[in-house]
Amino acid sequence: MQDFELTIQEAAEAIRRGVMTAVSYAESLIDRAEQAGELNAFIFCDVAQVLNDAWASDQIRKRRGVLGPLHGVPIALKDNIDTATMPTTGGTSTLLDHVPKQNAVVTQKLIDAGAIIFGKANLHELASGVTSHNRYFGAVRNPYDSTRIPGGSSGGVAAAVAAGVVPGGIGTDTGGSVRIPSALCGIVGFRPTSGRWSQQGILPVSHTRDTAGPMARTVADCQLLDSVVTGDDATGLEVSMQGLRLGVPRAHFWDDLETQTACLMENVLVRLRDAGAVLIEADIDGIARLDYEAGFPIALHETVGDLNAYLAAHQLPVDYQRLVAQCDSPDVRKMLQSLAGEAAISTPVYRHARDVLRPQLQMRYRDYFAEHDVAAIIFPTTPLPAARIGEDETLMLNGEQKPTFLTFIRNTSPASVAGIAGITLPVAQTDTGLPLGLEIDTLSNHDAVLMAIAQAMERILPALPPPSFGKPRS
Repeated sequence: MQDFELTIQEAAEAIRRGVMTAVSYAESLIDRAEQAGELNAFIFCDVAQVLNDAWASDQIRKRRGVLGPLHGVPIALKDNIDTATMPTTGGTSTLLDHVPKQNAVVTQKLIDAGAIIFGKANLHELASGVTSHNRYFGAVRNPYDSTRIPGGSSGGVAAAVAAGVVPGGIGTDTGGSVRIPSALCGIVGFRPTSGRWSQQGILPVSHTRDTAGPMARTVADCQLLDSVVTGDDATGLEVSMQGLRLGVPRAHFWDDLETQTACLMENVLVRLRDAGAVLIEADIDGIARLDYEAGFPIALHETVGDLNAYLAAHQLPVDYQRLVAQCDSPDVRKMLQSLAGEAAISTPVYRHARDVLRPQLQMRYRDYFAEHDVAAIIFPTTPLPAARIGEDETLMLNGEQKPTFLTFIRNTSPASVAGIAGITLPVAQTDTGLPLGLEIDTLSNHDAVLMAIAQAMERILPALPPPSFGKPRS
């Protein structure tokens, strides 16, 4: 096994035991980053600083200092998470020179655990899209097919982790922005229960729906990152597949899937059933309507105020109106401009969505889990594999032109609106080698149970081969 193939846990253990140094590991990942340069996964990476931090990690070990659980392990951060030693651009040229005065809480937790910040990963501009086709910094490319999107908005983190440039990273998720790119790039992506991870120091979209979350190649690594950030050690819990009751809500989540995706996902259900899982075919009434009627008014109303608050708190010489007017990506500029104009969501509509419709959606989930006695629900993370770069507005699905954004967030959005925990696992590949993910959702504050269920599934499902990035597969 080459160094860049190590998981977070394996790398940390090897450094702790002296099997390899933090410097040699960093050098291996820097070489890998150069090989994967065409993926355009990073906006900022200071190689000299990475090596200096790795050297400092080795000196601590030599002095027999206290080693944290991530000691010497490089981690990627989505470039909307504040870092005091490098810019936080949010993927927009207006913030090129924005170097925050202090780290985000999440960043500091990682550093305190011994992690090295490898760099800031590319993203869909202002975290407002699902393709990571950034018109200023360039499109991020999928490691399994360089003509395809990695998903978004945390596409740079997903591409870097899948390609072995880093063993793990942190993205953010408002409507699926951790889970979608993780699924399309064949890695694990975890959206914690809303509020479990601090949002302090993160460029926002919607404070009700936003959360940061870990992205890695194994569930155990996501558990480790979660425990570092939250202080909640959820690694001891184990779940057996035998008799595990899983809800399969066909309506909405399994509707209108791309043909091969549908077939491969049915095969996954067979594997789960053969392993002893009890699959409960039951729908969640009204979920599509409540997701739409609550989710968009909440997010679209909060964006203006939340972004203005972030800009003011950092004393930046720009406000929402100017930031949006200078957006480099047409899709982002068009969408964000509408939020402050005549089409803006009114306060009464927003409050009804937040205070009435969202609680109704949360109640639907609680009622479903109680009525059917299920530990989790499962469904395809996305209705189709990665689209082609450039299909920003529309794509073809089963012979029909569909909106790209709404199609990719269709299955991930309800959990975001409800604020419940969700995780995506890589479970299959199309005949052209594109990864597909299976999402597992549980109720709020059942994060430890969710990750234990995901680990149980991970053990029985075949691992995906690593990508041979750079070569179109279709």
